[in-house]
Formats: sequence, structure tokens, C-alpha cells
Amino acid sequence: MVVFIQFSKSFMLRSTTSTNQPKGIPMVADSEAAMPGHAMKIGEVAGRTGLSLRSIRHYDDVGLVPPSARSEGGFRLYTEDDVTRLLRVMRITPLGFSLEETALLLEVLEGPAAEAPREDIAAYLERARKGRATLARKLRQADELLAELEALGD
Repeated sequence: MVVFIQFSKSFMLRSTTSTNQPKGIPMVADSEAAMPGHAMKIGEVAGRTGLSLRSIRHYDDVGLVPPSARSEGGFRLYTEDDVTRLLRVMRITPLGFSLEETALLLEVLEGPAAEAPREDIAAYLERARKGRATLARKLRQADELLAELEALGD
């Protein structure tokens, strides 16, 4: 039987241990049969998300996106829900949120809407808007450089 991990409200950065099996991650005897849906190894998840293996491992190490299970050989096994969470992290990261803020924001996005205090949502929204404005400014600067280079090429 596989027990899936729910992200807790007490997010803490966690360190990895020297064992292949982190505490709290179920080991699956027959990973493909025991996990509902399609169990994906880290390489497949990297291909689907565009993230590097290193980034995915980092998000596991800090507790943002731990795998739903591990194979007997210690391979990380991910589900569609894990991929969805990674894609959310990819949308949050460029906006300048810290790891701790990202964890809290994920709880707001993934939890019942009624539980999130309105002032928290308003604060995240304001931060996201500021982050987007910063990115838009950087894109304009990149466009200006591209235009200069294209003018040199003509």
C-alpha cells in the first residue's frame, strides 16, 4: 500500500540523510503497480517540466516537492500531482519569492480557498504583481539589446 505525502503547514527546510530512503517517503515494492496512475522517475519529470535533475532534487531536498514514493532501489517516483506542483513552483520562482514564501504560497494555492486569510492573498498578489513588473522591465531591456544587435547585422 502506498501512502501519499501531504504538504504540512509547518514547512521547514529539511536536510537529506545518508540513506536512500528519506523518512516519511514510502518505499514501493512494485512501484508501477502500487502507485495509482503513472509513476514517473525523475528523468521523465525533468523532460516534462523542462527542469534540470538538479533542480528537481533540490526541491525534494528542501521539502517543496518531495516524490510521492521511492522504488526499492531508492529512485524517486512522481505522480501527476507532483508534476503539477513543480509547474507551480516554476511559475512562482521567477517572481522573487523565497523558498519559505513559495511553500506558504503553494499551501494557499493548493488548499481550500476559505482557509487562506484575505490579507495573505492580497500580499501575495501584490508581490506577484511587483515581480511581474520587474520581469517585464527586464524583457523590455532584452528587446532593446536585440534591436541594437539586429541593427548591427543589417
